[in-house]
Amino acid sequence: MTDTVKKTSDGAILYDTDVLNQVSEGVFIPYGWVSVSSVGGVLNSAGRGHTLIVSDGTNDFVLRHYLRGGLPGTIIKDAYVWAGEHHTRSFREWQLLSKLWKRGLPVPRPVAARYCRSGLIYRADLLTSRIPGIRSLAQRILERPGDREFWHSIGSALQRFHSENVYHADLNAYNVQLDSEDNFYLLDFDRGEIREPGSWTQKNLARLNRSLLKIKRMDERAAFGKSQWDDLLEGYFSESRSA
Repeated sequence: MTDTVKKTSDGAILYDTDVLNQVSEGVFIPYGWVSVSSVGGVLNSAGRGHTLIVSDGTNDFVLRHYLRGGLPGTIIKDAYVWAGEHHTRSFREWQLLSKLWKRGLPVPRPVAARYCRSGLIYRADLLTSRIPGIRSLAQRILERPGDREFWHSIGSALQRFHSENVYHADLNAYNVQLDSEDNFYLLDFDRGEIREPGSWTQKNLARLNRSLLKIKRMDERAAFGKSQWDDLLEGYFSESRSA
């Protein structure tokens, strides 16, 4: 992976030259691609409608435009306060994904990140490689139950990230993704970071548990309960002891 920054008229693009020989602002414009489709979600998963799958005819990518959440998002949907290039949401997430991908952690490969600045505000976009055949844990538990080994593997994978001191700002059942063989991937590292060890790991797990319980409340078909969570924790702490 080789990162390069290209300046634009109102900002800059950070990209991997091993994936893109050259880059322009066109890669962040949906209609500039051969094909475009929206990322489907289940149970009203937040933010899914603003993420697109784009293709050049050979390779597939995921294009995401950064949007504000919560109350600020009802007023200013996609503008952030400028605090310097390396503090932009897109560059920070690209750099973190680059570190994690190089460490062999199961995350999407970052391809390109952009910011467009206008005075004291900026807007941002991120392009990553698409992982074939993945769907969210939320979708997976609606399709069929997971056995003890399945939940063990999820707990073990989460512990790998925590053992590397990786903080995920929104660990939920939509950002945990699985391919057709149930191999684990973790997506959406906006506001993520490398942290010193601390109680945040337990809070991360608690956030995921709340997300899974909410899905169960929303749809009784969801195959999740105390037994599945206990299996996940057993996998998590077994991986911790063996690390």
